Amino acid sequence: MKIAIINGPNLNLLGTREPGIYGSQTFPDFFEALQKRNPQVTFSYYQSNIEGELINEIQRVGFDTDGIILNPGGYTHTSVALGDAIAAITTPVIEVHISNVHAREEFRRISHVSAKAIGTISGLGLRGYDLALAWFRK
Repeated sequence: MKIAIINGPNLNLLGTREPGIYGSQTFPDFFEALQKRNPQVTFSYYQSNIEGELINEIQRVGFDTDGIILNPGGYTHTSVALGDAIAAITTPVIEVHISNVHAREEFRRISHVSAKAIGTISGLGLRGYDLALAWFRK
């Protein structure tokens, strides 16, 4: 099984960025542990702060990967193009958010990704990535 994890803007700062909201674990540390817990899965990981680069990566892996776990970060609320990229590929996408976006500012309740994803996990911290993986492995 091949799973791509794609993270959007500012997620490279996990562990130091607003730890009260996002926790204190870095994503590289989490990713290493995820790989160790799931040795039968081939993971790829990509993070960018640039919208077009995220779209390029979605298109690159979106036809030969078993699943994409996407945390679009702040682009969730602004990027019609990310939603369009998901609609254009054949690989299923699960949208993941570390914080509960529905319990935060009102603008965060808008997602241009959710309608194109097969599901959304929000507010369960980094555990949301594990839950998305469990769905793909069902």
